[in-house]
Amino acid sequence: MTDSVTETRSSPAGRYAPLIVIALGAGLGWWLFGDRLTFAALAENREALLAFRDANYVATVAVFIAAYTLIVAFSLPGATIATLTGGFLFATFPGALFNITAATLGATAIFLAAQTSIGARLGARLEGSEGVVKRIKDGIDENQWSMLFLIRLIPVVPFFVANLVPAFLEVPLRRFVISTFFGIMPGAVVYTSVGAGLGEVFARGETPNLGIIFTPQVLLPILGLCALALLPVILRALRGKRGL
Repeated sequence: MTDSVTETRSSPAGRYAPLIVIALGAGLGWWLFGDRLTFAALAENREALLAFRDANYVATVAVFIAAYTLIVAFSLPGATIATLTGGFLFATFPGALFNITAATLGATAIFLAAQTSIGARLGARLEGSEGVVKRIKDGIDENQWSMLFLIRLIPVVPFFVANLVPAFLEVPLRRFVISTFFGIMPGAVVYTSVGAGLGEVFARGETPNLGIIFTPQVLLPILGLCALALLPVILRALRGKRGL
């Protein structure tokens, strides 16, 4: 009995099952919701959403977090709209907390699917390699916290990529979850605050400025956090040179 279970887990179908489920879910989600999770859809349904929230606050929170988690887990279009919706329905706080929690749960689902399917094998192969590849792997391992926070803080790194790369580098689950939760916090708070002001935007018949994260007053503090994340790497490099 035990041998058959082990064989199933080690078989290609069993090994890649989590990743296959994610891929199938993503395809189905794009087919069903590809053009529906839009700002226009939010604007059209805002009154119904607010009415449902007022009548069923706890249920609205639960449904929102579940829906946002699925959007991230299956890499569906509309993650930004979901973040704005969190601010629109629940204000900057606790909306930002709901957004960050859901995004972290969805990211963790992708991470685990990739890690259990091909991540562990790829990580072991990289660990057993030699030359430049091994030195790069060792450098990342020595600075995992800094690298994890950096890829979350830099606005240009796609969220999907930031979920997969750690899975291929044998990053521990606890470290991935913590760095994701706190690393996405600055950007999530910014977009949630934009969502919190959507009532006035709707009243003027306008669309929100999603490029706000690239304005100096927002981008410079985020870059400062990036520099702070890199500080341990720089200090370690300087100590290494002094040791030489």
